[in-house]
Amino acid sequence: MQMADVMVKEGWKEAGYEYVCIDDCWPSHQRDAQGRLQADPKRFPGGIKKLADYVHSQGLKFGIYADVGKNTCAGYPGSLGYYDTDAQTFADWGVDLLKFDGCYMDWTLLGEGYKNMSEALNKTGRSILYSCEWPLYEWPHQQPNYTAIRETCNHWRNFNDVYDSWSSVKSILDWSAAHQDITVPSAGPGGWNDPDMLVIGNFGLSHDQQESQMALWAIMAAPLLMSNDLRDICPRSKALLQNRRIIDINQDALGKQGYRTAKVDSFEVWERPLSNNRLAIAVLNKQEIGGPRWYFISAIPGWKICEPQCNVTQILPQYKEMGVQTQQSNIILSVNPSGTALLTVTPIGSNLKRAHKLHWHNTAAKPKRPIL
Repeated sequence: MQMADVMVKEGWKEAGYEYVCIDDCWPSHQRDAQGRLQADPKRFPGGIKKLADYVHSQGLKFGIYADVGKNTCAGYPGSLGYYDTDAQTFADWGVDLLKFDGCYMDWTLLGEGYKNMSEALNKTGRSILYSCEWPLYEWPHQQPNYTAIRETCNHWRNFNDVYDSWSSVKSILDWSAAHQDITVPSAGPGGWNDPDMLVIGNFGLSHDQQESQMALWAIMAAPLLMSNDLRDICPRSKALLQNRRIIDINQDALGKQGYRTAKVDSFEVWERPLSNNRLAIAVLNKQEIGGPRWYFISAIPGWKICEPQCNVTQILPQYKEMGVQTQQSNIILSVNPSGTALLTVTPIGSNLKRAHKLHWHNTAAKPKRPIL
């Protein structure tokens, strides 16, 4: 309830963040006499519906955690054998988002289980955003079927849990880039790849590293779910998380996920097509020692859209209008160790689709945007 209050009072709701979610360990270890999940009476003495009603009263939405298997990852009751019952329970409580984990489940039955819960949620008649971990648990055994996953889930985890450390964030970026040919084509309105939560505002990342996570999550069209304490967050982290220009990239109406387009000399370039023929570009400095390093903007693969001209805006590390540029411009970006320069480029008399013809594959899309 305190988090919901802070989201409204401190500008988070206005910035676009709308879900308050509880994770594992919320239930009692026993179902009730009717076989329904029930809240831990000590943690939630008023029950889950009271909490959801309060969140809704603040103009926000409420998310909850459950598991496709026999137990949750922390050992609480899972939904295996109770998909219809649990879906209806969540609907009765006013749940708006279900994070559905994959512990304690035979991996060969993951697809069946996730599809069954999807059907059960739809049968309730309530709109509940469905967050799956299906591919995360299937990748160790075989390449998941992303066509089926997209048809079943609104977003899905692919890789390990994020931790409050730069090494964890880097591992997610490395995995995402290595598998982008498989995962990126599946993303679009109605279904999104989820690289896990933002750990900005905690203790493990420097400010440059926090900017890198925010920038790259925006490029990847990731659901922006924060794992932090909004009651005690430093002003710089708050300003970064509420940066409207970065959020606008993340929520861009074109609904196409970005991808890594270059890796050279400890730099990575990530690019994302945006609406109105624009392009978002992130240049990440992978070195973690020394001072700022320089990257020629003309070396960015997508810079070809600046023929004949383009208008460039730098968003990170500082907002700066860089004006009209051409393919021959010799601008040099300064990027701190483990930091990122984030830009938007608007072509003048050019064609972004032609520039990205060799990189991008269109996918069927449903009219739904990523969550904040």
